[in-house]
Amino acid sequence: MSPTVGSILAGAVAALADAGCPSPQADAEQLMMHVSGRSRTDLVLSRRDSVPADDPLVARLPALVARRAAREPLQHIIGTAPMGRLELAVGPGVFVPRPETELMAQWCVDALGKKMRDDAPERRKATGPTVVDLCTGSGALALAIADAVPAADVTGVEIDGVAHGWALRNLESCRGLWAGERAVAGPPRTGDVRIIRGDATDTALVAETSGAPGPLAHLRGRVDLVVSNPPYVPLDADVGPEVRHDPHHAVFGGTDGLDVIGPMMNVVCALLRPGGLVAIEHDDDSGADVVKLLAGTGRFRGIEVHPDLAGRDRFTSAIMIGGGSGGEQPSGDEPTTDEGIDQAT
Repeated sequence: MSPTVGSILAGAVAALADAGCPSPQADAEQLMMHVSGRSRTDLVLSRRDSVPADDPLVARLPALVARRAAREPLQHIIGTAPMGRLELAVGPGVFVPRPETELMAQWCVDALGKKMRDDAPERRKATGPTVVDLCTGSGALALAIADAVPAADVTGVEIDGVAHGWALRNLESCRGLWAGERAVAGPPRTGDVRIIRGDATDTALVAETSGAPGPLAHLRGRVDLVVSNPPYVPLDADVGPEVRHDPHHAVFGGTDGLDVIGPMMNVVCALLRPGGLVAIEHDDDSGADVVKLLAGTGRFRGIEVHPDLAGRDRFTSAIMIGGGSGGEQPSGDEPTTDEGIDQAT
């Protein structure tokens, strides 16, 4: 007797649950949709249908379920990870974007929208916002922001060659998506996106030396938003098996998780214009530390820690002193110091 769609789903869910996968039902459905090309609705409506032996649900699905049961990331198996409305190509050698990062991406989109509305009319007409994504990895934040804010000029910076290749691949896919949308009267795209190789902790990235200026020297003091999802997990943290498939250097940020975030502050401060915004994702135990790093530069006001959907500290934002709707100087109750930028190193 042939199995049904429903019995195949039930078997896959049971196998993944036995393996300790955190979301066996959702993972099983994703694998079935991937291997069969069917939608979730179609799978539900056809749950009583018999499945012949040559159908991918019988011929190919068991091998994929076995890979997931071995705790290979679902995104590696299906080859993509969601980021907003985008599906980004991911695989070995690049960090897989997590849902928590989508929250920060949406905060950035909303903040840029407000900033564009609040900007002086002459600046609104002249140019869209300028955004830099440090430690871009697969290009997740850079591309999600560019997708949602068509007027933005966005630069993603990635030090690792393999990850840089994944980001370029995703950029080309997005350009194809956007070009197709323009062909059917989609939103006009006045901004541009680029992905470069560079070290987010090295001030040479923004150096203005006459002989060989850094690749972002032309953006020094001109950026509206710097965003980053850097390596931030402390080395002794207990992480799940799936995380072990991500590149070690893209996950772990030293003993306290701040090995990249700390020195990156110098680059952030050099890039931002007065009133510019920064948003940095971090470990759920590092919110206070990131606040201290930002305050220690003496360059920020409005420092705020934002929780994820589970209520854990997930990213911290701040505003560069010297402009914006909040005034020229920090208020007395906001955490800043006058110890200078070297505090971040």
